[in-house]
Amino acid sequence: MEPNDNAVPVRGADRRPLLRLMLLGLFVAVVATVGFVFVPHDVEQIRAWSSAAGLGGAVLFTLLYAALTLSPAPKNVLGVAAGLVWGFPVAFAMVYVGALLGAAASFVIGRALGREAVEHYTGARVARLDAAIGRRGLVAVLGARLIPVIPFTLINYGAGLTAVRRRDYAIGTAVGIVPGSAAYVALGAFGWELGAGFWIAVAAVGVLLVGGLVAGAVVRRRRGAEASDA
Repeated sequence: MEPNDNAVPVRGADRRPLLRLMLLGLFVAVVATVGFVFVPHDVEQIRAWSSAAGLGGAVLFTLLYAALTLSPAPKNVLGVAAGLVWGFPVAFAMVYVGALLGAAASFVIGRALGREAVEHYTGARVARLDAAIGRRGLVAVLGARLIPVIPFTLINYGAGLTAVRRRDYAIGTAVGIVPGSAAYVALGAFGWELGAGFWIAVAAVGVLLVGGLVAGAVVRRRRGAEASDA
């Protein structure tokens, strides 16, 4: 029997992007459960655990923080606890490195499991928005990082689903997470005493808020300009 050139392709191949997207959702659900149930979220518990772990506690904490960023579980208390246990310079380095590692891993996972589904199932309007985000990737990522109300984990996976270039994502993340990381670590290291530490925390939070407003205004202005040119 001769092959039929007009045969309909196997539909299982068309479902693979959707299956990968479902796998991404399952992965996030699992790590969220682990993060909420098994990771301590009390400052005193984390402090006791870190003291018992000794010098290796800093490395373990950094890896734990990186792993927890794969989950939507709250991470702010970890930053406060790190500042309380290790002091501002060391704790900031730990939280910053952990956040970078977790953000990179989340982006890669989101890109590998969800990007194809976005390209396969979305329409022309989403495709145009995706292309615009790709062109303005650095501004988009940096602006999102500086807006406090946008969850950190959502940005990580969401950026992987879009056309944002890896370089823009890396730079925007490396710069954008500095104020938030510094604010929570400084809060744990210095508290609310009216000393140098207090003003470091206040300055970091101020940069976070003002930077978010400025970045949001820039993004809105560029979107308006692109819409008027279309």
